[in-house]
Amino acid sequence: MSAVARVRDAYARIGEVDRPEIWISLRREADAVAEAERVDERVEGGDVLPLAGLVAAVKDNIDVAGLSTTAGSRAFSYDPDVDAPAVARLRDAGVIVIGKTNLDQFATGLVGTRSPYGAVRNAWDPVRISGGSSSGSAVATALGIVDIALGTDTAGSGRVPAALNGIVGVKPTIGLIPTTGVVPACRTLDCVTVFARDLLLARHAVETMTGPDGADPLARADNPAPPLAARPVVAVPTAEHLEGLADGWKEAFARVVAGLPASGIDVVEVDIAPLLEAASLLYGGAFVAERTAAVGDFIQAHPELVGGDLDPTVAGIILAGADARAADYFRDRERLDRLGLEGLGRLAGTVALLTPTTTWHPTLEEVAADPIGANARMGRYTNFANLLDLSALAVPAGFVDGRPFGVMLTGAPFADRTLAQLAERLTAPPVELFVVGAHLRGQPLNPQLVAAGGTFVEEATTAEAYSLYALDTVPPKPGLAQAAEGGAAIVGEVWRLPAAGFGRFVAELPQPMGIGRVVLADGRAVAGFLCEAVALEGATDITHFGGWRAYRAAS
Repeated sequence: MSAVARVRDAYARIGEVDRPEIWISLRREADAVAEAERVDERVEGGDVLPLAGLVAAVKDNIDVAGLSTTAGSRAFSYDPDVDAPAVARLRDAGVIVIGKTNLDQFATGLVGTRSPYGAVRNAWDPVRISGGSSSGSAVATALGIVDIALGTDTAGSGRVPAALNGIVGVKPTIGLIPTTGVVPACRTLDCVTVFARDLLLARHAVETMTGPDGADPLARADNPAPPLAARPVVAVPTAEHLEGLADGWKEAFARVVAGLPASGIDVVEVDIAPLLEAASLLYGGAFVAERTAAVGDFIQAHPELVGGDLDPTVAGIILAGADARAADYFRDRERLDRLGLEGLGRLAGTVALLTPTTTWHPTLEEVAADPIGANARMGRYTNFANLLDLSALAVPAGFVDGRPFGVMLTGAPFADRTLAQLAERLTAPPVELFVVGAHLRGQPLNPQLVAAGGTFVEEATTAEAYSLYALDTVPPKPGLAQAAEGGAAIVGEVWRLPAAGFGRFVAELPQPMGIGRVVLADGRAVAGFLCEAVALEGATDITHFGGWRAYRAAS
C-alpha cells in the first residue's frame, strides 16, 4: 500500500471507531497526505525508506514538530521546534505521524484515566480501562488506526496497556533509544517504547530508533546479549506470587507455561520476592522525588489548577516526593542494590523471567472508586524493571472472558533481541517434523535438530505409501519419497521445533533434501523430509528394510 493510501485509511478508521479520547492533537488529513505524497515520490525515485507506508501515533509527552507537547496538561503545553530523535528517525525511515495521543498526566499512572482530556477506554471493552500511562497510543494501535505508536515506560506504561489491549509492547533497555525531546517522568528510568500488532514490526521500529544522539547523556550504544541457546531456561514465579490475579488469569498463565517445553524452552520456578520488594520502592520510597524534580515546580506554581487541568491524584504523587531527603534516597538506593543482587541472583542460569504482564483489568468505575489502590495493583510485575536496568517485552497470550490476556518477558540489559526470539517461540505454534535418517537420535546430524530447539516427541511410522532410498552422501543419509505405486510404512521419529528454529533449520538444508507433507500411520499429516526425485536416480531402494536404522544395521 502506498503511503498516501495508508494515511487515508488511517483517517477513515478514526471516523469509524469514534474514539475521540485517544487524541490530544491530530494533524489535518491534508497535511499528512502531503507528507505521504513526498514519501511515495521518494520511494518511486529509488530512495530506500524501510518503514515507508506506515502510519504512527506519538504519546503526547514526546516532541513532534508542528504539534504541541502537553504531557496531559493544557497549562504545561509548549510548541517544539524539532522532532524528538525517536520521532525524527522514524520519519526518516518513511513513517507518517498523524497525531499525539492521550496519556496519564505527566506519565504518572498505569490506568489511562488520569487525564483532563478524558479517560481512554479499552479497545475491546469500553467499560474497562485502557491501561496507562501510554493509553492513547496502545488503543490507537489495537484498533488498527496506526501501525505503530510510541509510548514511554517508567513503571510499566509501555507494557500494561499492551497487555490490556492485546498488542505487543517493547520496553527496550534504558538508553538504547534517546529520550531527548521527552518530558521526563523519572529521567534516569524513562524509556521510549513501541506498540504494534506484530512483534517483528515493533522490533524493526525499535532498531530504527536505537543509538546515541549526542544530546541525551544517558543514551548508550547497543551491546547485544549472546544469541538464544538451543534450549533456553526461563524462570516463572512460584505459586504464592501468582495469587490475586483476575479470575481466569492464573489458569491462562499456567497454559502458557505448560506450552513452553513444546516450544523448546525449559522452565524453572523462582521465588521472586526480592524483585517484588524492589518494585515497591518506585513509589513507596525516595525514588518518587525524581518525579518531583521533573515537573514538581510547575505543579507547585499552579495550585489553583489542581482538580481542573491538573489531575489531583497525579499532583499528589508528584508533590509527595518533595518530602524525601537525600539521606532517604541513598538508603533506598542501597536497599534497591541489595534486593537486585538477591533477586537477579535467583534468576541465574535463566535467560528471562516470564510473568503475567499485570494482575487484573478493572472497570473505569473501579478505578474511579479507588484511584491509588487500583493503580498500585497494576504494576506488580512491571515496576522493578527500570529500577534494575532490565529489558522487557509484553506479548498477547490469548483471551479470558473475551478480553485480552498478556504475558511479559523480563531480561538482562541489552537482552532485547533475546527476548524477541523467546517471544517468537511463545506466539508462534511449534512445528512437528518427521525425520527418517541422519537426524534421528544417535545419528550424526541429530545435533542440528537439537541446536534448532528441537524436542523428541515419539517414534512413528508413515502410512504405507512411501519408498526409502540410500543416497550417496557424506555422511550417509536416506531419501524418503512418495511411492509411485504401492509403497510401505517407514519408521522414523517425530520432533517438535519452535517456529523460528524450524525456519532456520529448513533454510540450512542442503540439496537434494526438502520439507514436504508426510502422512503418518495414524492419519496425521506433519512436515517431513522428502527427497527431490532427481537425486533418487541410481540410488539404492532400501524400502524393504522398513527404516534407516534397520538398513544401517544390516549393511
